[in-house]
Amino acid sequence: MLIILLNSYLNKEDMEKIASTTELKKAIQLLEVEQRAQGAELKEQYVNAYKSFNPISLLTSTLKGAVTSPGIIENIVVGGVGLLSGYLTRKIVVGASSNIFRKLIGTALQFGTTTAVTQNSETIKSAGQLLYKLFMKKKKDRNHE
Repeated sequence: MLIILLNSYLNKEDMEKIASTTELKKAIQLLEVEQRAQGAELKEQYVNAYKSFNPISLLTSTLKGAVTSPGIIENIVVGGVGLLSGYLTRKIVVGASSNIFRKLIGTALQFGTTTAVTQNSETIKSAGQLLYKLFMKKKKDRNHE
């Protein structure tokens, strides 16, 4: 029975029909080698799949994808600047006051400032570049005098 199974499994072009026990042992050894190789390959595929579904790997690949996406870093910076400007506005208005109305006004100004900065980031960026150029021009003029 084993000989019939081996003959049907093996490619008939590569091997002749098994007729003796020596040929049977050789065929079995070849199949065992093939099985070990396939087992090692299957193990490697399992390890790779396990690593790819690891939460840390998923997070890293997501972050790499996000960083390489066009404009994502600029959006993060604009959002951060908006939050920072809103927070600073609130701190300036409220300060160390415990007055509830002042805190409410500070929170409203914080929200408004954050929204205004994030929605008008291009205008603010252009204005910042213009101020920078003016500042650098005045600095050059002072150095030449």
